[in-house]
Formats: sequence, C-alpha cells, structure tokens
Amino acid sequence: MAVPPASDTEPTASGSPGPTGLPVPAAAGRGAAVAAAGPPRGGAERSAAQGGHKMAAALAAAVAAALGAVLLAPGSTEPPGDGPAAASSRWGAAERWRPPGVRMDQALLLVRNELPEQGLSLLARCGACHRCSYQLLAVIPPRDGGPGKAVVVDTQHPLSLLLNGSLAGSELCKIQYHFGEFGNYSLVIKTLSTSTKTVSCDIVINEGPVNSYLPILFAFLVYMGILAILIIWRLVMKIDPVRNWVYKKLNPRETDRLINSELGSPNTTDSISSDPAPRLWSATSHQRLRSLDTFRGLSLIIMVFVNYGGGKYWFFKHESWNGLTVADLVFPWFVFIMGTSISLSLSSTLRWGSSKQKVLGKILWRSFLLILLGIIVVNPNYCLGPLSWDNLRIPGVLQRLGLTYLVVAALEVLFTRAGADSGTLEMSCPALQDILPYWPQWIFILMLEVIWLCLTFLLPVPGCPRGYLGPGGIGDFGNYPNCTGGAAGYIDRLILGENHIYQHPSSSVLYQTTMPYDPEGILGTINTIFMAFLGLQAGKIILSYRDQHKQILSRFFIWSIVMGIISAILTKCSKEEGFIPINKNLWSTSYVTTMSCFAFILLLLIYYLVDVKRLWSGAPFFYPGMNSILVYIGHEVFENYFPFKWKMHDSQSHVEHLTQNLIATTLWVIISYVLYRKRIFWKI
Repeated sequence: MAVPPASDTEPTASGSPGPTGLPVPAAAGRGAAVAAAGPPRGGAERSAAQGGHKMAAALAAAVAAALGAVLLAPGSTEPPGDGPAAASSRWGAAERWRPPGVRMDQALLLVRNELPEQGLSLLARCGACHRCSYQLLAVIPPRDGGPGKAVVVDTQHPLSLLLNGSLAGSELCKIQYHFGEFGNYSLVIKTLSTSTKTVSCDIVINEGPVNSYLPILFAFLVYMGILAILIIWRLVMKIDPVRNWVYKKLNPRETDRLINSELGSPNTTDSISSDPAPRLWSATSHQRLRSLDTFRGLSLIIMVFVNYGGGKYWFFKHESWNGLTVADLVFPWFVFIMGTSISLSLSSTLRWGSSKQKVLGKILWRSFLLILLGIIVVNPNYCLGPLSWDNLRIPGVLQRLGLTYLVVAALEVLFTRAGADSGTLEMSCPALQDILPYWPQWIFILMLEVIWLCLTFLLPVPGCPRGYLGPGGIGDFGNYPNCTGGAAGYIDRLILGENHIYQHPSSSVLYQTTMPYDPEGILGTINTIFMAFLGLQAGKIILSYRDQHKQILSRFFIWSIVMGIISAILTKCSKEEGFIPINKNLWSTSYVTTMSCFAFILLLLIYYLVDVKRLWSGAPFFYPGMNSILVYIGHEVFENYFPFKWKMHDSQSHVEHLTQNLIATTLWVIISYVLYRKRIFWKI
C-alpha cells in the first residue's frame, strides 16, 4: 500500500511538527541537538531487528574493505620509476611504468624535426577551451640527429596542435589528436617532396596509453556485487525456516525464552523479518515522504564524492566554464529538494497552529546559523593560512543555502493563503490549483529574474563588453583576460573585495584565468532562489493533489517538459552558442531550468519507486538524507583526517584516488546509517 503524500505533513512521534525543511531533516524532538531513541520494542521484534540490522551493517561495512582489496591489488600502489620489468607485477595495464616527468592525465610527446633548414614552434589548444588562443608548448630546433624534444601534453580532452616554421612564420601543419594517459608518442615532421617542399606531420605511438577508466568499472562491479548480496539476503530471509535458524543462531537465549514463554514462538505477523523494510521505516514512514530524503541523500552522497576528488577524473570535477559534468548536478538538486521540503514542513507547522511571526523567527535563526557555519567552519580559504579577516571567504555553499532558505521560506509564510495547499479554495481553473493561489510569489520570483537579467546583460563592467558571460583568461582569444564572470564577478569584487571571494575558480586551469571568481557569489544567489522556488512548486503539487499519485506524477512530468523546452530555447541546444549557455559558475537561467528539468524527472522516478509502489526503500541514500547537515559539515571538517584520507603510495594513480574517495564516501553512508538506527539526528 502506498504512503499517502499527506503523511509528510503529519507530526512526528514526539508530537513536534513534521519535517523542518532542507537542508536540515526533522528530528524526533525539538531544539538544535540530538533526538533520543524511540519506544522499546517487544522481545521478538527487538531480537529480529538487531540481528537483521547487524548483518546489514556488516555487509555495508564490507563495501569499503572489498573496494580497497579489489582496487588496491598487489602492485597497483607501487611508486613510479621501477622500470619496465616491474610492469608485469602491476594490476593490469592501468598501472605500468610511466614516462619520466609525466603525471596523471598527461602523456609524453617526442617532437622530431627532420627539416634541416628551419626550426619549429609547437602550439596547442585544448578542444574543451572555447574560442581560446593557441599556447606555445615548445620551440623545436632544426634537425640535429637527436631523439627529439620531449613535451608533456594533456590527455583529458582532444588537443589541436599547430606547427609553425621559423621561415616567414609559415604554418606547416595542424593536427587534432586525443592522447591517452601515460602514453608515449612521437610527432615526426619531415619533407615528403623536396621539389614541392611538402611537409608531413605524423604521430606515432611508441608505447600505448593505459586505460584509466578500468578502476571505475571495477568499483562499479564491487558495489553491484554488494547490492546483489543484500538483495539475495533479503529474499532468503523471507523463508521461514532460514529466518528462524538465523535468529536462533544470532540470539539463542532470546529465542529459547520466547519459545518457552506463554506467548509462544514469533509468527510471521509479529516478526520484523516478514517485511523488513516497512518495520525499518516505522520511525518515520508515517511522518515524512521517504522519496524526499532519498533524493536529498542521493544529491548529498554524490556531492561528498566529488568534493573528495572523484578519483581525480575530469568528469567528476566542475566544468571549467560552460557545460555540465557530474559534479555540476548535485548542488542544484540539493537546493531543489530544499524548496520541496520547505513547502511540506511549513504547511505542517502552520496547520498545527504556529503563528507566522514565530515561524519567521525560526526561519531567520536557522538561516543565520547556516551562514555562520559556512563562514567559520566550512571555509576553503583556510588553505591560505589561519582564518582572518584578510582572507575570509564570505560567500559559500552553506551561506547560499542559508540566504536561499531565508527568502523562499519567508515568501512561503507571508503569501500562503489558508486552505491553498489542501485544495479547498474555490477557483475558476481547478487544473491550476497548485499555481494560481500563489500568484504573489510568482510575481516576486519573476521580478528577481528580471533583476538578474538586467544586471547580467546591462550593467557596465570596466574594461569588458556589456553582457559578457565568458571566463576571461585566454578565452575569447585572450581579448578580455580580466573579465571573468562579467557582471557577476565584477559585483562580487566591488562589494566583497577580491580577498573575500573564492581564489581558485574552475576556469583557472583550462582558461588560465588570474582573477578570483566565486561560484557562490551575490548575483548567482538570485537564480539559486529561483531553483529552490521550483522545488517549492513540487511540494505544492504534492500537497494540492495528496493521495492522487497519478496527478502528482503527471504534473512532475509536465513541469520537466516545460523546463526542458525553456532550456532548449535559451541554449539553442548548444553548449557554447546559445542566448544563455548552461553555466554552473554563473548559475545562469538555462542552468536552473535544465537542472530543474532533471530534478522533476528524478523526483518522479524516486517518488514512484519509493512512496507509490514501495519497490525500493531508498537505501542507502535515505540515511544520509536524514542527517544532511551533519554529513555535509562532517565531510568538510574531517576531509583530511584518517580514515577519510591517508598518505598514498602513488599520488599519480587514479586507482588510489578513486579507492580513497569511494571508501571515504561509503564511510559517511555507514555513519549516517548507524546514527539513523540510534535515532540521532542533527537539526538546526
């Protein structure tokens, strides 16, 4: 039987209102601390639960051990420089002898100039660098009979190589090539015909590259194996003789006591194992939608993984400027589900009789705490030295979440009409009952969006073209090197100061930008509010059409289509050439509509599987989703401490980085599971 959507707005077991909104999950008691354990269970339930959950926890903990055992196989952590003879002892072909001086995501290119009369200039441009000028790699002398000049090249993206001759600066040839990691290549330049002076430029593979993606495949197989074991365990435990034998072995005294007591042996109805998942949910399933915590936990776990490094793979890092990678998905999803939870929690709180003034006071206090935690506890400018006003970064993830929560939650409290979320208001168009009652909120959000558009495209920025959305640096052929972020960067530097924003933006590597730029700056916060408001709209759909799963799912789908169409128009279905490209650094409008399109679809799927059909309990993402603030702050504070990080044998190995990052992420899932079992939640 499906959990009715309205259950998310019911009071908790302790009598306090339901979920308190994102990013903080509701605890079983009031205050900003720890919730105690729930009421004690009966003997049969307790012994069954303890046995089942001990086994589940043991299997979950085995993920980290299995992952380390598989990925850190003998030989895979040997330091480089052992010579080719050691290659056979290494793990497959992914960790063999490497060319000297070549690091991760690099290859060695030997340039052999066989032209006797002129030297050469080798220039390169990365294929992912939009409208970038060529950068000089090396100057190659005329033929001298040597092995050639060694050049290190990047392997993350295809490269365009340009060879210019020293005679009259002639362009000899242009090559596009995607080098492989740790590969050894030769670029041979020679004359094909002395009469026509035709020059050929050929790339020869001296030693093939490694397959740097094999560790991802092995890690995937390990996790799928653990998942298969858990599924098989759950199916086997549904067999009465097996289940009773396991419980007897795990709790022999308790089992004997129950058999000899007047209650008799536990039957299928009384035993938790007859349906483990629903009993596992018993503390919360009647108070909140599991799909929301699952969505939040999924976003959070991916965020933890990419913040820890994502195995040092480029697609687990933030995009340099325009476009999307895996790392660019999670923060907007987290913001989206925060908006959804705001709608449900405030509806519950107001329905239980809290005054708007009191609710606004709690909203203001929670926002203040989030901002304070972001500035003092989670501040990346610690790496610049002891935190002081001279290098204090003012914007940040928690700061933006706090401001967004303040605006969206206050907007919901001030403009929500009584009965609007229950569908009892009479209106001329019932099909729009989740939109029309909230027209003042929509006007406010649209005004904010107009402000963003005007500031972005009309604000004069000294030394930069009006409406500039580029990364600066060598982008746009190096014409605007100090214009990183256009109006967004200019506003932050003007109001906050260069020393109080992020010093190492994602554009600094590929586009060689030198200006500090903050992806959580002032102007982008407007569109973060827009993203949370779209999540708020998802919550209104759940409230307006409670118990009508078909209506909820269809509206999620319609909103996804609408957001997708808007994104297609704004971007012209192009990464770089649209009216407003998708850009996480700028939090552009197209970025918000695209991410909300994905979010509505993902919420639709999770809601259908978890709350409607109950085909999935939401594990393991449900547990970190219930303790989101603790996991986020904890993973930031303890990032550089064992067991989340340790000294590597080979820091230039994707294998070791991926193993370390996955084990650290898995540990936070296990920690959140243990806290969930002990009914410990941290709320603000």
